[in-house]
Amino acid sequence: MKINKLGLLSTGLGLMLAQTLSFAGTAWTPSNGSQYVKDQILVKFKSGVTAASRAQIAQGLGASTVQAVGNQSDMVVASLMPGQTVEQAVTTYANDPNVAYAQPNYIYHTQAVPTDPQYAAGQIWAAKNTGQTMLTGTYPVATGTTGADLNLESAWDIQTDCSSVVVAVLDTGINYNSTDLANNMWTSVTDTLHGRNFAPDVATGVNSDPMDLAGHGTHVAGIIAAQANNGIAGVGVCWTAKLMAVRVLDATGSGTTATIIPGINYAVTNGAKVINMSLGGTGAYDAAYSAAITNALNNDVLVVVAAGNDNQDNDTTPHWPCNFTQSNLICVAALDQNDALATFSDYGSTSVDVGAPGTNIYSTWAGTTTLITDFHVVDYPTAGTLAVAPVGWTYSSTSATGWGGSAGGGLFTPAASWSTANYVASTDARAYKSFSLTGYSAALLQVGAAVNVQNGDTFDVNYSSAGGDPFAAGTNVASLTNRYDGVLTYTTYAELNITPCISATCSVGFQLNSAVTSAGDKGVFLTNFTIKALTNTTNAYNTINGTSMATPQVAGVAALVRARNPSYTYADTANAIKNGGRSVAALSGKSTTGKAVDARGALTYINRPTGIAVTVQ
Repeated sequence: MKINKLGLLSTGLGLMLAQTLSFAGTAWTPSNGSQYVKDQILVKFKSGVTAASRAQIAQGLGASTVQAVGNQSDMVVASLMPGQTVEQAVTTYANDPNVAYAQPNYIYHTQAVPTDPQYAAGQIWAAKNTGQTMLTGTYPVATGTTGADLNLESAWDIQTDCSSVVVAVLDTGINYNSTDLANNMWTSVTDTLHGRNFAPDVATGVNSDPMDLAGHGTHVAGIIAAQANNGIAGVGVCWTAKLMAVRVLDATGSGTTATIIPGINYAVTNGAKVINMSLGGTGAYDAAYSAAITNALNNDVLVVVAAGNDNQDNDTTPHWPCNFTQSNLICVAALDQNDALATFSDYGSTSVDVGAPGTNIYSTWAGTTTLITDFHVVDYPTAGTLAVAPVGWTYSSTSATGWGGSAGGGLFTPAASWSTANYVASTDARAYKSFSLTGYSAALLQVGAAVNVQNGDTFDVNYSSAGGDPFAAGTNVASLTNRYDGVLTYTTYAELNITPCISATCSVGFQLNSAVTSAGDKGVFLTNFTIKALTNTTNAYNTINGTSMATPQVAGVAALVRARNPSYTYADTANAIKNGGRSVAALSGKSTTGKAVDARGALTYINRPTGIAVTVQ
């Protein structure tokens, strides 16, 4: 056998690390998990050795100083000379006939279990699953299996602090005023609001404020780094962190390539080493999006992304960015409290990498939600009844208090006569009403409708912050046409951003508009509409489900790993996360690793050495 010099050096190093140091009937074996003072050892002298002799012996063996351990006169702390290692000193002292034993001066910590009330109540099951029942559970499985978690308590004994690593949250923003997040927010001289907004609201235009107007991004941020031991709610994977708020999605949770790309590049430019993207979509390959991921790769940034919530095989139906193939990308599926694949989670043997807790996840939220539904009593008649004419109807100021509009047409066709009622040619039927939305931070109009109109005819939704007829002077947020199939009803549901309408006189309206020649189609029937208004607060929380919730669990672990190992590259970090996990049956054949992420396993995984060549002949 022929071994080259590099291979021999590696073998020698391995022997040195593996040797056992023996002393007086006991042994100490250096281990990767041991923590001890690097320039000291403890020395226990045999009975009868005087104090003067102890100091003389220790100094003769290379100690620079000698100090007694408390009232224990026969044990001392020996400080080592420069260049002397703990391993060398232990061997030297142990061989002296006056020494009973020598050992490292080990370092111990308080056991890292946070005191936050929701953690103590067992509601952060992703950190510690004891089979508890979730009091705030929303997913059907609310009772778990012991050990089906991230193994975080064990990991926290090694690392809790991620403050040396900037984690960028590309989402709907972050409520940086949340009392559980405020102390963990990243900031810079130019971006004092802790990040940047690339998906601005229509009301304010381009702006730099990444405040969350939806809740999703704040929930993600709390999973990564809600502050620990502050007596408030729960705790994140990282106890201290630098959370960068990068708003790439609007208040409805929607964004585009044009909002996401600058968000990625901003995070990279400003020093993020982990990017969390709990977002995605299907469709064609997006070359520009992929190039931004590559830019992150070239700058040593790990990108953690969601697998998707469509219960589909991403190998067959790509879900982006999960299906991008860059080595700096980790795609995450959602597991429930029993280590089963969540019923909604996407998967893929070649596209999805790992699984993490994603059901019944309790975390921070952007604020409180108010549902304004006081107009339901007038938006459509009781099922089976007709409010006005059987051919079709619309509200006017006289037929429903507070509503204004034009007469005739057939804007809202009663359900009882849907099969026979038609709208007529030259219809311009409108209904609108004003609401006071002052004091809210964001507002969404939720609309459910059956729409059956010919090409060229339209069903429109408008708003006006000045009140009055929003179709005379207002903003259009939705327009549907060519929804006629002759037989079936086209039904739709939309959540429309009307945040710019926040005022004391916000008017919301619906309009059916037909051409001169149009007739014979069913028209429009509104099944429901509600204004969902958000008020940003500092103490809101929520429990939700999704691969969006599993993704930040992994991003948090990535931050722990990079904080623990400052020299680690994105590749080292990804390798530790993937290989340090535990195998679970639910992910076998449905992910590249078949593993659930284990925080302790990731922190203690030793990457295989590179650059070592062994030649055997």
